[in-house]
Amino acid sequence: MAQKPLNGGALEIEEFDQANNLVATYIESPSTGSGSRIDVIVPKYSDSYARSILNAFLPAGYPNSVTSDYLEYQIFDSLQAFSSSIAGMLSSRAVLEGIGVGDSHASPTAALLLTVLQESMGRIATILFAHRLGTSLEPECKMYRLAADIFNDAAMLLDCLSPALPKASRVALLSVSSVLRSLCGVAAGSSKASLSAHFATQGNLGELNAKDSSQETIISLMGMLAGSLVVSYISTKWATWTAMVFLLAIHLGTNYLAVRAVCMQTLNRQRANLVFSSLLEQLDNDETNYNNDRNLSRDDLPRFVCPSPEDVRLQERVFERDGVLRWKGEKLGYCKLGVELKTVLDCFGRADSATGSHKGPQLDELSKLLHIFKDGGYIVWYDQWRSTFLVVLEEGAGPVTMLKAWMFALHFAKYGKIKDGGSVIEVLERTRSHLARVEDDIIQQVAKQWDLEVSAMETHSGTRIRMRNDKR
Repeated sequence: MAQKPLNGGALEIEEFDQANNLVATYIESPSTGSGSRIDVIVPKYSDSYARSILNAFLPAGYPNSVTSDYLEYQIFDSLQAFSSSIAGMLSSRAVLEGIGVGDSHASPTAALLLTVLQESMGRIATILFAHRLGTSLEPECKMYRLAADIFNDAAMLLDCLSPALPKASRVALLSVSSVLRSLCGVAAGSSKASLSAHFATQGNLGELNAKDSSQETIISLMGMLAGSLVVSYISTKWATWTAMVFLLAIHLGTNYLAVRAVCMQTLNRQRANLVFSSLLEQLDNDETNYNNDRNLSRDDLPRFVCPSPEDVRLQERVFERDGVLRWKGEKLGYCKLGVELKTVLDCFGRADSATGSHKGPQLDELSKLLHIFKDGGYIVWYDQWRSTFLVVLEEGAGPVTMLKAWMFALHFAKYGKIKDGGSVIEVLERTRSHLARVEDDIIQQVAKQWDLEVSAMETHSGTRIRMRNDKR
């Protein structure tokens, strides 16, 4: 609420809603013989029916209470939900045919047992999927949001196939369909929660989810009404499959556009590749210019510019292989974060089968490795045979430490050449010495554009080590 004095000492008070829209203006008129007077001026648009309806489905304070990518995502998300509702009715009809609706020889008990089998398979799949991929659902929320709908569409296609198969095969097919729907439920629910947390900017996550449920309800209702007309006019197999393919194409296409519209503010592995490859390339170019022209001072060199979330959004892929190191599209290798120290020890020599102990002269390199990464919060080893970087994290390693470790692996993969007769330890030491001088400056530049307080780098539950009697 803002107030300002008018000419003659009167007062004007402006009232705004959470979206910064003018709701009303209160004007105090000068005192007269009959006393003071306050006039209330309400803008015509503030009480319009259209605005009242929109307020029922949009978060309070929209658009100031959400991120700028919210509207585009919701438009495509609504379109996909509409097409999915119609396709779902076609697949449901096929399932009813498959379990024997309309068949005088069908047994209600058999239909019930099939339902129990489907439910059992689906719930077991839910537990296993959540256990196996639970950690990666938030860092890769865009990928799993699209993957959820691929699972769902595959389930609907299997449902439509079921009536054409023998009963034994039909049971197996419908069970697989139930498993796919369960995978969809886990992936969609978790990724949607992460996306909602991204969209909510004013601590309005609960209210945003409530309005999102209202949007889904009205879209599903409209889809059911439209689907009722579609189902009544489509009865042949050819027409059913044509409609299904068309609807699922719209469903997946709009889903893809929806997740592509999301501009995440956190760094996962793929976005870290895009950001650090750009910054390290700028740094390398500056170093080259400095070495080639000795008349330049380091202060004359341009400061590197960190790619913004919007820049990265246009470059990132929806589906990316887990742990891959890329430099502008070129695959350089792989990196595993939070591995057990034993994994690194196995690279120096296998443990004794009887005692489980590691021994041998090659273990002397472990002491050198620990010394190289002293006070770094992480330890990196390069497995040449698998082209994989193994990162051991120390206790208390946070998002910034993980980003530094990832940047180290990316820089090593691009510039760390192991010469003939050279060793991995030498290149690790050289890379560590180089990055130790610049990594803090790079992280400061990244922090200006990205949220580094949220960890989105680990896609599997990792381990941490604690150094005692550290003699590095």
